[in-house]
Amino acid sequence: MKKMAVVLAAIVATILSLTVGVGSAQAAPPKTAIGGGSGILVLKGGNSAAACTVTAVGRPTSGPNQGQLIALTAGHCGRPGQSVLAESAQNRGVIGVFQQSWTDIDVGVIKLDSTRVRPVRTVGGVTIKRLNTTPITFPTIICKEGRTTGHTCGITWFSDSQAHFSQMCVIEGDSGSPVVVGDTLVGMVNAYYFVSCLGPETGTNMGTIIRRLNATGYNGFKVV
Repeated sequence: MKKMAVVLAAIVATILSLTVGVGSAQAAPPKTAIGGGSGILVLKGGNSAAACTVTAVGRPTSGPNQGQLIALTAGHCGRPGQSVLAESAQNRGVIGVFQQSWTDIDVGVIKLDSTRVRPVRTVGGVTIKRLNTTPITFPTIICKEGRTTGHTCGITWFSDSQAHFSQMCVIEGDSGSPVVVGDTLVGMVNAYYFVSCLGPETGTNMGTIIRRLNATGYNGFKVV
């Protein structure tokens, strides 16, 4: 009987230890969907933050940063080292950190935390399936998805070797918005001239962005 009692005690102790282990386990935090058109907040220090929009989420296919999950946005939205939150899920904490900010072309790269981010190709009224590095021309109709003004479209007035100019409605916070023709990403929103939403809007063409990425270790960027 004493031996049986010892065996039963051992079984009970084992069950209790397993129960405690299960009870103390922490569930993995849910991932936040981020893609071209998602609103982000870039922490500036103290209680200040810049509100901007993601252009696209993807991975370089070669080079030093091969396989790294990154997001593109406007360069003036942040500086290297600044933390990034998802505007729609601020309570989930930091989802990435600004890694690059090129003022000459106004393009930035955010290194995303793949344990906290679920990349998506569709946000609001925009779906991104491919990239086109050919400059858009008059009278192409382009559209964007921004955290401030949502889904808007307008005529392209002209492009130069780096940027385009259009009649799309954009306001502060739309910086970084993906500019698309159908489901093809052709550029990003950077600014507007004169009057918000009346424009004209201007932004960096995808060819300019891809050339800079390829030259700085983010070779062969592909949306995911």
